[in-house]
Amino acid sequence: MRKGSTGGLARFARAAALAVSVIGSGLCGLSTASADPVTLKWYMWSGSDAETAAWRHVADMVTAKYPDIKIQLDTSAWPDYWTKLPTLAASNTLPDIVSLQSLRAPGFSSLMVPLDDRIKRDKFDIDAFDKSIVAGLSHDGKVFALPYDFGPLLVYYNADLFAKAGLPAPKAGWTVADFIKDAKALTSGSQFGTSLGGVDQVVAWAASAGAPYMKGNDLDLANPKFATAMQSYVDLVAKEKVAPVLASSGSMQMGDVSRGRYAAGDVAMIIDGPWQLINLKSSVKFKIGLAPLPVGPAGSVTVSAGSGFGISTTSSHPEEAWKAIQILTGPEAEQYLASQGRGFAARVAYQKYWYDVAAKGVENGPAALDAAQKGALPYVTTPNWNTVNNLFEQYQPLAMNGSQAAAQVLDTITKQLAAQ
Repeated sequence: MRKGSTGGLARFARAAALAVSVIGSGLCGLSTASADPVTLKWYMWSGSDAETAAWRHVADMVTAKYPDIKIQLDTSAWPDYWTKLPTLAASNTLPDIVSLQSLRAPGFSSLMVPLDDRIKRDKFDIDAFDKSIVAGLSHDGKVFALPYDFGPLLVYYNADLFAKAGLPAPKAGWTVADFIKDAKALTSGSQFGTSLGGVDQVVAWAASAGAPYMKGNDLDLANPKFATAMQSYVDLVAKEKVAPVLASSGSMQMGDVSRGRYAAGDVAMIIDGPWQLINLKSSVKFKIGLAPLPVGPAGSVTVSAGSGFGISTTSSHPEEAWKAIQILTGPEAEQYLASQGRGFAARVAYQKYWYDVAAKGVENGPAALDAAQKGALPYVTTPNWNTVNNLFEQYQPLAMNGSQAAAQVLDTITKQLAAQ
């Protein structure tokens, strides 16, 4: 035997043993090993217990698909969500999964990771979603969230109150004059024909008047056409007296208060989106009806927006979060959320579930959404839209109670924005 052969054999034996060990570990990994468990934090807005339950349900879908990924869901009321999100960013405690509304995409996309590389890498079918909401959740040409819903603002009405008053149900083709006439017929004592919302509802109402709120990429709130359109909206309170004066406070914005009064049966009509159907169906004791926005000088026109989920820039588990948001916006989740009335599915193939299940028992529901979509414009916003929203909540009541003209309120808001 040559010199050194014993040591060589020993080294060979050790190497062979190591190889067997590695191969064995690999084979075991294929059959029994699993990745280390990961808990992802997900922050989302919610307006009711029914809505929170829907989010927990789709969160459980993630774990069902990926047992090693758990979802820790945290919810806030709508206005609180947008107040808390910048605070979380400043303290470097953003959740792994950030929920994003298209109207806030220009202002909050900096907190999120662009998804384009992952979409391309995994050949993710982004074309399965409605193109308008993908664009709405994009900024500077990059996609920041996968969408789960979108839809136009339309009119919710109390079908029982309309029937009791002997009024025909509102439907496509009804006019602003019809709206006001019905609202007057439905106003008596503490019951009102309608109740107003904030900037979203003002913009939707103005759309049918052909009144722009943007000039190119910039806000143009003080232009005469928009001021006139807003005046006709707030006149429903002070002049027509078919709507109550509202003021936002804390987490209850004007839209929240109006929605609550509608659910209680004290208000016959409000303007809101299809995503509110889950909350209203679980809380009202009357038949809900839906109608497109009434026809104004520009026709029956409204605005459309939606929401989705993305990955925060500070997430320690971006790949797991990517897996999770694909499930949260996947076919099973879309079918469930659409069926519950939590959203009109962003996935085109799953919109039928809103029509067939969520809208069941809703008077004129499918027809109203179809008509509203045909007259819907993309709801374009600016990076400071959250501030715009808050300023409308602060100053719009002054126009509703008649103490200031809409033009004066809009001038004040414009000056406040310029000063920031």
